Amino acid sequence: MISDLSDATPEQLLHAAEERVRMARQVEIDKLELLLAWADLHSGDPQTEPDAVPVRYGGPRLITLGGDGTPEVADLALVEMAIARHEHVLSTRGALADAFDLRHRLPAVWAGVREGRCEVWVVRRVARMSRTLDRHQIHIVDTAVAAALDQAPSRILAIAEAKVIEADPVAHQGRIEKNQNQKGVWYPKPRPGSQVDESDSADNADNTAGVGTVFARLDEADALAHQHTVDDLAAALAEHAEVPEGAEPLGMDHWRAEAFAMLADPAAVLAFLNGINDTSEVEEVAQQPSRDPRNPTAELIVHISLTDTGALGPLARVEGLGPRLLTQVSDLLGRHATIRVQPVIDLHTGRSVNGYEHPTDIKQRTQLRTVGDVFPHATSLFTSNGRPPDHDHTVAYDKHGPPGQTGDHNDTPLTRHHHRAKTHLGYTVMQLGPDRWIWGTPHGLYRLVTGGGTRPITRAEYQVHAHQAVTLAGDLAA
Repeated sequence: MISDLSDATPEQLLHAAEERVRMARQVEIDKLELLLAWADLHSGDPQTEPDAVPVRYGGPRLITLGGDGTPEVADLALVEMAIARHEHVLSTRGALADAFDLRHRLPAVWAGVREGRCEVWVVRRVARMSRTLDRHQIHIVDTAVAAALDQAPSRILAIAEAKVIEADPVAHQGRIEKNQNQKGVWYPKPRPGSQVDESDSADNADNTAGVGTVFARLDEADALAHQHTVDDLAAALAEHAEVPEGAEPLGMDHWRAEAFAMLADPAAVLAFLNGINDTSEVEEVAQQPSRDPRNPTAELIVHISLTDTGALGPLARVEGLGPRLLTQVSDLLGRHATIRVQPVIDLHTGRSVNGYEHPTDIKQRTQLRTVGDVFPHATSLFTSNGRPPDHDHTVAYDKHGPPGQTGDHNDTPLTRHHHRAKTHLGYTVMQLGPDRWIWGTPHGLYRLVTGGGTRPITRAEYQVHAHQAVTLAGDLAA
């Protein structure tokens, strides 16, 4: 414990902050373990006690809170524990249900979170997401999520979602069919006072002066097609807009709103598109191909896997959308009259070139392999709708150096903010392979970043890993 924070060194503050994270996670674990111990003390049937009040007269009874395979607990016994926890008994029931699921249905996840590898709220949510699965189906969720506990919360939950769907695709098909009957478009009326609301919310989104709001629930394929139509029309509007001299051009959010509004008048859309002079754009298109707003296109990058028998599994991961049943992927593709299948990208292969710029195919392979920013504990995902990452050479490019310096083995994809921090603040990074990096911070924190997430390592471990770092050699040249 640091007695006076104002006298602490940067290293002391960083290590103290890291220790508080460990302590806070342990407190949350302790709270669940206390709940479990209390439940174990009250797992016997209260109706077997002498002079027990019958259930029909309001007496205590055993109830099941967790999923299939979890024990029962006496219902009225939880009231006193709720008082001790300073909360309503329903909150205590919810926490115990999660704890039961973790201990009895997700034992590998429970073991990992007890080691401090993940925030407790994340695995509690995984427990709730998977509660409808039976004790056999949930095994694949437990295995996959336990292996991913070092990743960011959003990635853990995405993996859990995929495995819940994979474990019971029939139930998920039922969810899809139910949602098909709950589609709609809503145009909410502004609430009184909202036109003069000057609250400090982000972008003043609560103020409705001069603007309206639209909400829609559509078939996913329709929503995706609508998005691409709006994007293409917005790009055309922005390209042909007249910007007053000295004025900043409007952002794409504005032009997407204009395109969305324009769709209310199809004749105006056709008139605008027909008024575009294609011949004057031939040279520009030749230099930088762009989508034609009159022929919207969509690119789908689909990750598939094979079962033990060599057949396609029931699930695929679509870049930018997440896990989808193969039938959903078929529906998405079915909306296009012309489908062009690109060659399969084998992420087990690598390539290097004799130049400074990373070629497009190397960038694509790196982004598909890493999924997101490889800075320690980063959460940004690389999707077609986000800003492309900076592909930084892990080992700085040397124009007088050996051939083959640019490739999968020497590529650290980073968001711009993290790239700036690495460049200007003295971070060190070494690459151990196409999807493994070790980082050192300016004040002595060390991290191993892999496809499985970020793991703290000691200085000694960092030095051991450093010997495994990839050395650029002439035989890596293309």
